[in-house]
Amino acid sequence: MTTLTIFRAKNPDGKRLLATSDAKDILTRLREFDVTFERWNASKPLSAGADQAAVLEAYAADVERLKREGGYQSVDVVRMHPDHPDRVPARGKFLSEHRHGDDEVRFFVEGSGAFYLRNDDHVFQVVCEAGDLLNVPANTRHWFDMGPRPYFSAIRLFTTPDGWVATFTGDDISEHVPKFDAA
Repeated sequence: MTTLTIFRAKNPDGKRLLATSDAKDILTRLREFDVTFERWNASKPLSAGADQAAVLEAYAADVERLKREGGYQSVDVVRMHPDHPDRVPARGKFLSEHRHGDDEVRFFVEGSGAFYLRNDDHVFQVVCEAGDLLNVPANTRHWFDMGPRPYFSAIRLFTTPDGWVATFTGDDISEHVPKFDAA
């Protein structure tokens, strides 16, 4: 289930200011960050060994529509499972707060993961699941936590051919907010 949990940004202590799974409430609150959130149908079954090409083929119509609407030039897939040999370094790569010069567009087609968005006052933890489309605007401070035993597949779209390029803020806030622990 998609959830939004809000924490204090200054002196985060893990105390939740709000926790909701109401889709309308999530959508309304994400407007504070100019984030686009949509629920789509992610009903195409993927085999355990499905590679990037198979995932993109399964969702080709959605990907092509997004590319046309958003001017996206490149697309890739991140697919992680609990036994993936690169799960620990991959989690570490995304777990530090960063920004992008590009929007961060993700369509979750399997499993779940948590995006954290930060402004001066709050940290929003958005746990996305299959069917969630999240578009985090360029230059938004954020990080992503796939959890210690990740299980998700997400299609990522970029306006530049370079794909995922991050500028890390150097702030350690992600170490002070509760981590995502997918069950």
